Parts: sequence; C-alpha cells; structure tokens
Amino acid sequence: MHNPPDINYPRIIRAGDRAVTVEFSSTIDEVSNRQVLALDTCLSTNPPAGMLETVPTYRSLTVIYDPQVVRGAAMATELGHRAALQASSDTGGRLFEFPILYGGEHAADLDDLARMKDLSVEDIIRLHLEAEYRVYMIGFSPGFAYLGGLPEILHTPRLAVPRQRIEAGAIGIGGQQSSISSLPGPSGWRFIGRTPAKLFDVRRDLPFLLKAGDRIRFRRISEDEANDLDRRVARGDIIVREIAA
Repeated sequence: MHNPPDINYPRIIRAGDRAVTVEFSSTIDEVSNRQVLALDTCLSTNPPAGMLETVPTYRSLTVIYDPQVVRGAAMATELGHRAALQASSDTGGRLFEFPILYGGEHAADLDDLARMKDLSVEDIIRLHLEAEYRVYMIGFSPGFAYLGGLPEILHTPRLAVPRQRIEAGAIGIGGQQSSISSLPGPSGWRFIGRTPAKLFDVRRDLPFLLKAGDRIRFRRISEDEANDLDRRVARGDIIVREIAA
C-alpha cells in the first residue's frame, strides 16, 4: 500500500481548537516514522510560542497549543515550515539488548504459532531472535512498546477474542509487529515469551525505559537466568544493556 497520489505530504490537519496534526504518510514505514521523530526533536529543542505538548505516533505528530498565546493558523503555518525541513532527517535511536525467555506460562501462543506457520517452535524463536526491532511508538498503556522489524513470515493477525490479562514484560506478535507489554492488562496479541525488564517504573528518575526511535535486539535466556533477573528488577535494577550500533 502506498500513499494516495493526490495527497502531498507532509500535510497539516487542524484537530479541534487547540491542536494541529502533521501527517508524513498514510502508511506505517520507517522513513515517515523517522520524520515524525525528527520534527518532535526539533520542536522539543526549539518550541514555538504557545506549544504545550507533542504526541508522536507511527506516521504523524500532533501538537497541542494554548489558543490564548497562539492562533491555530499561525501554529499550522509554523509546523508546515518545520515539517518540510524534516523530509530527509534521520534520528538514530539507542540500541538495547533485551533478555527474553521463550515459552512457559507467558507464551500462550508459541505452540499454536508454530503450527500455523508449519514451523518448529525453535524456528519461530530463531526468526524472532534474528531481527532487529525499531520502537515505532510508545502507547496503549504507559511504556508499551510497538516494535517494527518483525520478519514477514511471522506476521500474524491478532486474536479474535482478547485475553483478559497478560502480564507485564510479555512479548507479543500482532499483525506486522512485535511488542513488549509494560503493565498487566487485556490484550489480543499472540504471546511467545517474556522479558524480566520493566518498561515502566515510577521509582526511576526516568520512568519510561524506551522511547520512539530506539532499537532492540533480543537475547535468549534460561528460566534460571530469568528468575535471577526478576529478583534484580524487584530491587530496582535496570537490566537491559545499551550496545554500540
């Protein structure tokens, strides 16, 4: 699927009386996501008058502003100028290594996924491990990470009926993406394992472990190592490792 030929990007969309959205694409892809994050960085570094908050997504950025400080038309014009400058920008995020335990009680869908794909469980694990993932967006619940880069052979629709509770740290597959759950809650993703790492922790100076634009590689661990890391995380340790690109 490509952008409609009759729409020029980036395009500016008024979103009510105190927000403007900048769209870089109609599809989810790394290029447009990099442009979103580049504009977000630009606005954070040098915010226009009246800007209150930015909300980055896969392919767009919404800017919330104070209408008593700046008119919507002026904000839209300013964002249009800045967005045009991000057409070829690149924001290389941090690269992290995350431990992951495949199988077990947090991998309710691993065996079914292997049957659906006519692959062995070890094949599914190998394919998932080999990829490098990009954090496209943080959302749904605090710290929840949407990951692009899932090998095409593992693309799988979400469950028709969501489960009512999935634990924090669960690693899922949904559509063309993988994910890391940050808090317990309902989910329709298909889960294949878990990480002891805590994506959201109010005890930390920076509660969110990841941000959009970061990249992830997974490292397979044993159940004994996972239990040891669980104990470290409970003490407040950060167990993920930032690695050189």
